[in-house]
Amino acid sequence: MLQVGQSAPDFSLKTTTGTDFRLSEQRGRHLVLFFYPKDETPGCTAEACAFRDEYQDFQDLGADVIGISSDSEASHQKFTQKNRLPFPLLADMGGKVRKLYEVPRALLGLLPGRVTFVVDKEGVIRYIFNSLSGATDHVSKTKEVLQTLEA
Repeated sequence: MLQVGQSAPDFSLKTTTGTDFRLSEQRGRHLVLFFYPKDETPGCTAEACAFRDEYQDFQDLGADVIGISSDSEASHQKFTQKNRLPFPLLADMGGKVRKLYEVPRALLGLLPGRVTFVVDKEGVIRYIFNSLSGATDHVSKTKEVLQTLEA
């Protein structure tokens, strides 16, 4: 897997609104990139809603939250509307970005993994949290890291 201190690999994916998101165009703000297995599953819904509930705190810390899974734009649109998510979800159909970020598969390789990266304003990875079962822990852990980056 990628390591803390490495530059975050650049990529471009479609958002829930159909626009292109390019990582290299996001300099100047911290980014929380959370890779999750699948829209509408219990753990993924809990994680996305936890990021939603803490979204203003992330904004106040100068960070944008971005969710990434292999679901389609249409699936992401439905998931976003149903759960009132204020942040974009990116459609990584085929898993190209998941591979680029070396996100491991979980449960004997049967499920896509759940990994969150904190990328600083210069595009450097400052934190990586890998836990399939601790879906909502991704939110609290990344918030703690962002508080230290802003201190």
